[in-house]
Amino acid sequence: MGRNLIKNVWKLIQVALIVTLVVVVDSSNTKVEMKVLNDNYNKSIDLSTMALKLKEDIANDLYSAKDTYTGDLTGYTADCPLCSGHLACLPNYNVLSGVETYQDISYGNVRIVASSSNLACGTIIRFNKPTISENPVIAIVLDRGVLGNDIDLLTNNLDYAYSSVGRSAITYDILRNGW
Repeated sequence: MGRNLIKNVWKLIQVALIVTLVVVVDSSNTKVEMKVLNDNYNKSIDLSTMALKLKEDIANDLYSAKDTYTGDLTGYTADCPLCSGHLACLPNYNVLSGVETYQDISYGNVRIVASSSNLACGTIIRFNKPTISENPVIAIVLDRGVLGNDIDLLTNNLDYAYSSVGRSAITYDILRNGW
């Protein structure tokens, strides 16, 4: 009988170990679920409003000043004594026909100015000069021939350069630094 008792106790111990092992394994595989509270019911995204806002932000960035300079503004014509009628930054762009604007991809139809090498070719500037326009003048640097921070505005005739542009100190904003 002693042997049967030992066998029964041993079976009981084995069953107890198996039950304990099953309980331990089962408890370690328990998944914890987390719920996130979402209080954004009935809210929708208005994509057209977002697109308009993005377009407005881009437009505002195009016209925000990156830097500001002070210099003299003068006017010149394409047939001035030292001028060839071709622009230093765009040698194939002939302005002898009276052209004084350039069609820029980002800024549209802009005036042409000469500057020193302080401003890279393709730089877009904005300045106010009521005798030229009641609105701010947007111009692109496409020519050279002045010193320092001075700007020389291309005009189609010398009388306009003298009477409307003249020579005056101006402050101008840099909207884009070169191409």
